[in-house]
Amino acid sequence: MDVLSVEIEREFPPIAEPPFGASVCKPLLPQEGLNMATTQTASGDLSKRETFGLIGSDKVEGTEVYRSNGDRVGTIDRVMIDKLSGQVAYAVMSFGGFLGIGDDYYPVPWSLLTYNERLGGYEVNISDQQLKGAPKFRKDESWEYEDRGRESALYSYYGATPYW
Repeated sequence: MDVLSVEIEREFPPIAEPPFGASVCKPLLPQEGLNMATTQTASGDLSKRETFGLIGSDKVEGTEVYRSNGDRVGTIDRVMIDKLSGQVAYAVMSFGGFLGIGDDYYPVPWSLLTYNERLGGYEVNISDQQLKGAPKFRKDESWEYEDRGRESALYSYYGATPYW
């Protein structure tokens, strides 16, 4: 064993066997003749993005949002997840615009959204008046995602209980 190998083992000791039923992802090297398509197929079917009780985040993004009467309100543009707790903090929604003009983003506490099978999308009961004064940002603006004060103001505005 050369000096480099010893140094690498000291810094990164070998990983113990995974517990029963767990799988380990191993990197596929280019010389093995596999490409991204082969890797995806080899690792399982990734097309199943929804089950009875779960949905993939990429499938939520782009989902329509309606009022309970069926009127379309907007679309979920992004789902923000708290890294530490794993809870969905809020959805960033867009409510329209024409050719990108006036297409603002509105963070809405996730607890205000309910999936409605009849509508085929999420339901939220936010009035036009609430939307006019709601926290928002334009596409060309930056939202301070990590600002807890801003999140607190958002939850307070909608009268929702914070997830934290």
